[in-house]
Amino acid sequence: MSYTTTRALELLRIGSGYPEAVFRDSQEDAIRYIVEGRGRLLIVQKTGWGKSFIYFIATRFLREESKGPSLLISPLLALMRNQIEAAERMGVRAATINSDNPDDWIDVEASIDRNEIDILIISPERLANERFRQNVLAGIAAQISMLVIDEAHCISDWGHDFRPHYRLLERIVKTLPPNLRLLATTATANNRVMKDLAEVLGPNLEVLRGDLNRPSLTLQTIFLPDQAQRLAWLAEQLATLHGHGIIYTLTVRDANMVASWLKSRGLGVEAYTGETGDRRPEFEQALLHNRVKALVATSALGMGFDKPDLAFVIHYQMPGSVVAYYQQVGRAGRALESAYGVLLSGKEEADITDWFINSAFPTRQEVDDFINTLENEPAGLSVPELLGKVNLTQGRIRKIIDLLSLESPAPVARQGSKWQLTSARLGEGFWERADRLTSLRRDEQRQMQDYLKLPFAEHMGFLIQALDGDPNSVIFPLLPPLPITVDEGLVREAVAFLRRSSLPIEPRLQWPAGGMPQYQLKGKISSDLQAQSGKALCIWGDAGWGGLVRQGKYNDNFYADALVNACVTMIQQWNPEPAPKWVTCVPSLRNPDLVPDFAQRLAEALNLPFHMVLARTDNRPEQKTMANSTQQARNIDGSLAVIVPTLPEGAVFLVDDMVGSRWTLTVSAWLLRQNGRSEVWPVVLAQSGYE
Repeated sequence: MSYTTTRALELLRIGSGYPEAVFRDSQEDAIRYIVEGRGRLLIVQKTGWGKSFIYFIATRFLREESKGPSLLISPLLALMRNQIEAAERMGVRAATINSDNPDDWIDVEASIDRNEIDILIISPERLANERFRQNVLAGIAAQISMLVIDEAHCISDWGHDFRPHYRLLERIVKTLPPNLRLLATTATANNRVMKDLAEVLGPNLEVLRGDLNRPSLTLQTIFLPDQAQRLAWLAEQLATLHGHGIIYTLTVRDANMVASWLKSRGLGVEAYTGETGDRRPEFEQALLHNRVKALVATSALGMGFDKPDLAFVIHYQMPGSVVAYYQQVGRAGRALESAYGVLLSGKEEADITDWFINSAFPTRQEVDDFINTLENEPAGLSVPELLGKVNLTQGRIRKIIDLLSLESPAPVARQGSKWQLTSARLGEGFWERADRLTSLRRDEQRQMQDYLKLPFAEHMGFLIQALDGDPNSVIFPLLPPLPITVDEGLVREAVAFLRRSSLPIEPRLQWPAGGMPQYQLKGKISSDLQAQSGKALCIWGDAGWGGLVRQGKYNDNFYADALVNACVTMIQQWNPEPAPKWVTCVPSLRNPDLVPDFAQRLAEALNLPFHMVLARTDNRPEQKTMANSTQQARNIDGSLAVIVPTLPEGAVFLVDDMVGSRWTLTVSAWLLRQNGRSEVWPVVLAQSGYE
């Protein structure tokens, strides 16, 4: 393969948009290495070094020599969109097949057949998709000139739990012809990750590893335990910080909440999460072109997002590992002389990261329950059928399926829409790997807690050392530290904001699959027997009212008058029509007085009568012990009844303290409407995390 520096430099300048651009250290060596087919190459270079130029320029060389297209494995949709834009600037014809663009699949496949695609970008999950393998991969497998694995550290850090389909790459790499070009790139790889990648991508893997230091970044950590304090800090600092940036949160819920707060302060932000849907490209462009001050994002906006002039990356909570943090904070200051990377930390983050660690792998009991259920069903079960037979969440069932189906040999296999057991058995190595990785995640969590305690100016050196780099080149931060104090007036306003927020409770429209046998119900719920759209005051345990709800339920056995007043305010702002004429509540056998007492005080505050008209007919397990919606529905089936001969006239507020699956409210409303036909408006103190 003929490689020329002149042509490579020309492509670099076209792709970068800088007529005077020159290669950084080792960039040209990497391109030449790939183009000339010398072997497999792993590039570990910091964000902004220009790793994408390597595979796009190499692809142009290969295509100009009439070689086949490249296949690029990429982990995130935002990253794919950036890669396509970057490829097009260089004249590389790029396309993607992913879960967000099914309407484009046929056109993309036709373009591949016509040899009009230079590089095809897919997620690792596509490799397990039967349609993709048959319609696309089978046709181009023999022609692929280069396999590119971007963000290759995911093979090590995500491939065992969060994104198990990365494990397919190990099998694919083992079957590749020895002369096929393989390029893997990442900005973050400590020695542990490097060892994993060498085992997966080898043999004879050449490694090009650069300096991890980011002298433009001024790093800082600030511990503000309460969410209201951090919201106040963000509002105050965002109003004066120069430039544009990203604010990272650990959860979708917090991304939406932080964005809503900052918008209420007149700041131009948007929430960007895996649930943002069709607006994600719009928000990416808004940040790229400085039409918003910041995006408040989960990790859905992370690896590969290409805005070189990001002036700040702020974390609302502490991520679970140095690898994750370095990746995200590394978005800032790539083309600026100086930028901020600020890690805020609060008391709720430990619970969140604990949840991620604990849920990464199923327990032995969960896997045993899953396998035992399939053993009794030789014809197999679909996921909806499994939900009715095993007390696991849908997410848990899908995780078990993903992990077990990717074992070699796999103990489960798919036949149409159903999953069946194979003759293979799950080996002990699965559990050894789970234990090892769980222990590793705990170590990484402790490492981040150590990072949080560092004094100013020592953070970059800590990160580099944690990633097994050389910290000797670290310089003193270029920017002064940001204030660690918070305006108390803003904190009070943040508390008020959190307490003003309420959440809608949408009615269920259909009974669960298989119906409710004891009530003899199935199919759609008639509109005149449904609950109306209700309101929840807060989210269980969250800032605002959530902590007070938890205290009342588990410490005081009494819900404070402040919660009554807050619900009155919520109802007055809501003003449902037709207005309820009376109040009732969901009964409980475990704590028969807690909710009725609250509902009666709420009725008095609303100047409405209270009537206890529902009762539990038998004792059932707590709803929170039921892991999925079908199990929760079955747990309620037949357990509630109307205990008065005639219901009061008019619409009613139906009060409960917690809502999760909504089945308790659905059955209660059905009973009330069946007997009285008037509208039922649910009012709940807290939305739980049971589902």
